[in-house]
Amino acid sequence: MIDVEPEPAAATTVFGDHLEHARAFTAALAAHGEERGLIGPLEPPRLWTRHVLNSAVAAPLFPAGGRVGDLGSGAGLPGLVLAIARPDVRWVLIEPMERRVAWLDEQVAALGLTNVEVLRARGEDWKEGPVLDAVTARAVSALRTLVPIAAPLVRSGGELILLKGANAANEIAAAEKVIRKHRLSDVRVEPVGEGVIDEPTRVIRATVR
Repeated sequence: MIDVEPEPAAATTVFGDHLEHARAFTAALAAHGEERGLIGPLEPPRLWTRHVLNSAVAAPLFPAGGRVGDLGSGAGLPGLVLAIARPDVRWVLIEPMERRVAWLDEQVAALGLTNVEVLRARGEDWKEGPVLDAVTARAVSALRTLVPIAAPLVRSGGELILLKGANAANEIAAAEKVIRKHRLSDVRVEPVGEGVIDEPTRVIRATVR
């Protein structure tokens, strides 16, 4: 028997009319995530709080009608969760591992999401050039490693919107040279979800020029 975290009251606030899709995705991830190598054995008891809501509270940051890339989508955190919360945004889930791509494709089909494209690739393999309105990622790599991969995918005036942990400010300091090289501006840490979830999500935001 898998010990799954009960749905927090905040889920209704965060997902609104899209809560049923969020429930279905979370239930599927709880049931199959560990066996498919998507999440560790300690995650089901904190799946809503630590992963689903932690990702979803960033949803208001993305531009309506925009096209957004999620680098290293993995289990769908944050890309699939954000696609559920923001059906008015087009999402490209970029993931190199075949088994994870299979999971993402299955979930997109099961949930009937029409605003999601799953691309089996690394960010470095992106062929379309700087066309995305934003790029996001969660728990992929340090900022100084991530910027050279993510920034070239974003149009001038678009944004990096990267979900990070408590060390976010230090990551910015450590990435100073890379930030200058890739002409990022207005680089800052922005907490989201304050007053909604117990531990706000820290987001590094930066404009690409």
